[in-house]
Amino acid sequence: MSGSTGSRSVRGRRRTKAAAAGAVLLALAGSFGAWMASRAPAPAQVQFTAAPRARPPPPAPPPALQTRLEALAAAYGEPIGVAVTDVAAGWTAQVDGQSVYPQQSVVKLWVALAVMDAVDRGLLRLDQPVLLTRQDRSVFYQPLGARIGPQGYATTVEDLLRHSLIESDNTANDKLLEVAGGAGVVSAVLARKGITGIEVGGPERILQAKTAGLEWRPELAGWRFKEARAKLPDAVRDQALDAYLAAPPDGAQPLALTRALAALRRGELLSETSTAVLIGVMSEARTGGQRLRAGLAPGWAIAHKTGTGPDWRGASVGINDVGLITAPDGRAYAVAVMMRETRKPVPQRLALMQRVSRAVVEHWRAEAGKDGASAKS
Repeated sequence: MSGSTGSRSVRGRRRTKAAAAGAVLLALAGSFGAWMASRAPAPAQVQFTAAPRARPPPPAPPPALQTRLEALAAAYGEPIGVAVTDVAAGWTAQVDGQSVYPQQSVVKLWVALAVMDAVDRGLLRLDQPVLLTRQDRSVFYQPLGARIGPQGYATTVEDLLRHSLIESDNTANDKLLEVAGGAGVVSAVLARKGITGIEVGGPERILQAKTAGLEWRPELAGWRFKEARAKLPDAVRDQALDAYLAAPPDGAQPLALTRALAALRRGELLSETSTAVLIGVMSEARTGGQRLRAGLAPGWAIAHKTGTGPDWRGASVGINDVGLITAPDGRAYAVAVMMRETRKPVPQRLALMQRVSRAVVEHWRAEAGKDGASAKS
């Protein structure tokens, strides 16, 4: 979300196989390619559910995995939220999974979900033209913002979607949010689909300005935002960040995130085509290569979205990685690792995320062994 904004501590009160995995990604790519040939399915042909189908109560999580996640969280020594949901079985192993953590750029997933829902409903097309103007420029990482000239920059909904999810471009996300109808519409889409425990917030430029103690103005776009922020008294930034962490407008429960992603993977939230498009774009993400992805074994695949929030007074806010990981035999897990505010060095943060994804791999190997399947990975 922000590459480098400000953050401070909240003190005491805050504290089958390899071929099968390849086949999963090829299937996603094939569905995406089929969509590209026709641009979008006719609304009358689209089939999607308004809300997830009723499911029986999920089983208890595997004790060994639950114990392992608890040990990893305790060893980290700071409050963290972790959740792992088996997409097919429905169980969830979690630590502090019902507490609220700031999502930062993970929110881009839900904006994209609302856009794909609008495509399913015939309200938008992915090839629909969009004109970016200088008023659309945001803060921090925004390659598209640099392309906007005096006459604007012509793009499409699909291009915005790809820049938002693959590169975490803030201008792309803010414009997509506008195209979708705003944060209220995105929240309504989540509610209609039975998704709770996830807040959307608003445009990146407004959220980041408020978190820093600034009031957003278009002239703050780009490097001017950091310049204006640097002039603020420390007390102003302290107060603004404290307020953000106490009730993040983009907050979410790790448990809610993995359950929503599991429902997406099962095809309960979007049409088959739109599900393939969204997960396919998530699988191309270029951010967070040393987070969850780096803990996976060969033959595993990941489709995910990271979040990286402000740095202030030696701490970082909203350090997250959330996504779907797929084993060589096609079994899928939704995983979320969230840090509200961490003072640990970056290598320790990355190591924790890698250990979580590695724990999932080890769990799968143990289960595959029980079933008599080959667990080589």
